[in-house]
Amino acid sequence: MNKRERYAIVLAAGVIGIFLMVTFIVEPFLSKKDQLKKSLLDKAVMLEQMQQLQSEYVALTQKAEVSKALFSRRQKGFKLFSFMDQLAGEAGIKDQIIYMKPTTKAQINSPYKISRVEMKLDGITLKQLTTYLHSVETSKNMVDVKRISISKKDKKQGLLTAVLQVETAEI
Repeated sequence: MNKRERYAIVLAAGVIGIFLMVTFIVEPFLSKKDQLKKSLLDKAVMLEQMQQLQSEYVALTQKAEVSKALFSRRQKGFKLFSFMDQLAGEAGIKDQIIYMKPTTKAQINSPYKISRVEMKLDGITLKQLTTYLHSVETSKNMVDVKRISISKKDKKQGLLTAVLQVETAEI
């Protein structure tokens, strides 16, 4: 072989050697590095989500503790129907009650049940309604007005008809 052919063979061997090094050493190394970067980014996103979930859990736990404390202060034998009737008497609208329909729904896997009262008030003033609603919502008995429908009964006298749906949790 002459000198020129030897250079060509050495050059071809060098190119093949560089190709093999890039293919089997450098490329897997860079690929692994990219995989690690992607994995690191995925883990960072997961960590952020876990921190967010942790803060939500802490907030829910604190709410649950507050609810338990309020629940324990409630009178023994508390009944929503009786409570709503008592507040209506205090607000002076007991005579305007057309009906009160109590219902109870047991919660799955829970010692609590949802007690609901639907009531219709007829011929009340806006002031009487707001006073009654305020006393319901601000009571320490954890009672919530879930739905309300208000319509005018008499345009001249300013009287209203209201249908309320109120609920709370009971043992």
